[in-house]
Amino acid sequence: MYHQRYVEMASDSSHSARTREKEALEKAIQKLAAAKSSGPLTPASFEATDYLRRLWSIFISDLCNEENGLPAELRASLISIGFWVRREADAIDRGASTNFDGLIDINRIIADGLA
Repeated sequence: MYHQRYVEMASDSSHSARTREKEALEKAIQKLAAAKSSGPLTPASFEATDYLRRLWSIFISDLCNEENGLPAELRASLISIGFWVRREADAIDRGASTNFDGLIDINRIIADGLA
């Protein structure tokens, strides 16, 4: 009985975590869409890229934790995506890129996978 309750709680906790992660990605997507409309090197752009970098830093930190329940290969792939996202955000901040669409697309794919 206790084991079953623990499994239910762990499942609820995992579902809640995925929901929070999806919401955070959705917020990033909204900020990126606003930044795309404003253009690079604008306050909206800097706000979006800062939020995105902080979010992916949290994700990468969690993915590097050996206690993370995801398979190692998936974790490695997501970490690589996270590094790309952060590099692309840096390029936008320098005015070397306007790839808002790429950032929106990859974050949308990740968010949709959390559903």
